[in-house]
Amino acid sequence: MRPTLAEPEARLRFLGILPLVSGIVGEQRGQRRHARRNHELLVASAREVFAEQGVEAPLEEIARRAGVGIGTLYRHFTTREALVEAILEERIGELLALADAAAADPDGWNALVGFLNNALELQARDRVLRALLLRHPLGEARFASAREDLRRRFERLLEAARKQGALRADFTLSDLALLFWSFTPLIDATAEIAPTNWRRHLRIVLDGLRAEAATAQAEPALTEAQLRRATQALHAQRLHRPPSTPSRLKTRRRDART
Repeated sequence: MRPTLAEPEARLRFLGILPLVSGIVGEQRGQRRHARRNHELLVASAREVFAEQGVEAPLEEIARRAGVGIGTLYRHFTTREALVEAILEERIGELLALADAAAADPDGWNALVGFLNNALELQARDRVLRALLLRHPLGEARFASAREDLRRRFERLLEAARKQGALRADFTLSDLALLFWSFTPLIDATAEIAPTNWRRHLRIVLDGLRAEAATAQAEPALTEAQLRRATQALHAQRLHRPPSTPSRLKTRRRDART
């Protein structure tokens, strides 16, 4: 009896091409696995090379460390910016995961403090993240979805701490953004001298965020529009400064000793 159209596998066997189709499908799956592996290797190599040489490091060096040709790199990332954005998106995912983990703490104040500690720890140990946030401020339109995800999680942490009565009522999301900004130059300046000094500064800042320490503020918090303009101004200023590479830091330390 001939197979019906409702039996596609039997029909393929009947036509004698099932082994051929299965082989093609298996080969395609293998190619996809290989492509994913190359993608992961390239991103990991880029993080390593950017950390050593800065975001303008040669793409050929990234491809070499990943064990692939430069053509493979360009097949995955048509421009340097595409590679940079892939790393930044990965780091944004880590920040979202940190916020979610912190929110699981039933104590609102501990949740906020835990998140700030972990988020700044990520920033302190990852010079590439600081460079990428300088190169691609999250205020850019292409990061609208990620920015909204972060905003929702940050607001949830702040609201829980406020409801508990632990966080001063006038501390806003824009204040949180400014807090993060204030730590970037501190982390950069002390990275080679006292790499954990930012923790002391954070404890001092946290004491000022407690509800019982609050004093009346004459200046209102920045609006969302003002924060966006301030972000653009900050990044425009910093982009005119050469990045601090390890070799430049060593030169500065030698100069300071002479």
